[in-house]
Amino acid sequence: MRPSAFFFVSCVALSLAQAPRATPVTDSLTHYYAQHDVAGVRRLLGRATTREERLLVLYRLFPLTLDDAWLADLPSERGMTSAREMALLAALWAYRAKNAPAWRLPFFGRRSEGILRRAQRIDPAEPYVLLVDGQSRYYKPAVFGGDAAAAYRQFVRLRDRLRGRTVPGLHPLEAEVWMWMSLRRLGHADAEPLRQRLLARRPPPLFRQFLLSPP
Repeated sequence: MRPSAFFFVSCVALSLAQAPRATPVTDSLTHYYAQHDVAGVRRLLGRATTREERLLVLYRLFPLTLDDAWLADLPSERGMTSAREMALLAALWAYRAKNAPAWRLPFFGRRSEGILRRAQRIDPAEPYVLLVDGQSRYYKPAVFGGDAAAAYRQFVRLRDRLRGRTVPGLHPLEAEVWMWMSLRRLGHADAEPLRQRLLARRPPPLFRQFLLSPP
């Protein structure tokens, strides 16, 4: 075999070896979530074999059910080195903060923010870091750092980051739906034209619901 051909084959083999292994969660989570199939997402929790997969499913399952039981046994962030895992864990602590009694809210909120800052230091361009940070900025009151314009910028970065990539649990339309929600909150003139373009793309049920009746 010629050296150039050997090099090409070796590179292909290496890329295949490094490619993430497909699992029931990575194959199906995006579909079940976008279809608003709560039972399907719940089934995936029992099939999750890694901490990342479990965090991915919990991150999607809680907003679909608003059941605090899914947040009862969160793992510790000690020893975590994955920006994705820490971003997902930060989101789950933010969910806990949202539903917590007033005296617990500051603790949960600070823990969520601290974990997210650590995730950003590891990889600020990780798609879930961008998504969770954008959602945090979108939902927080302004007095606590909420900023719909900053959220919009994060969602634009997420849209650009997702081009040509497949990320478990992330639908290609999701970033643009959050962009629209941010523009809508800002009262921006581009909000309605963007909504109409997204609806014309016949989004799956969950994102159509967002566009017709935003949470």
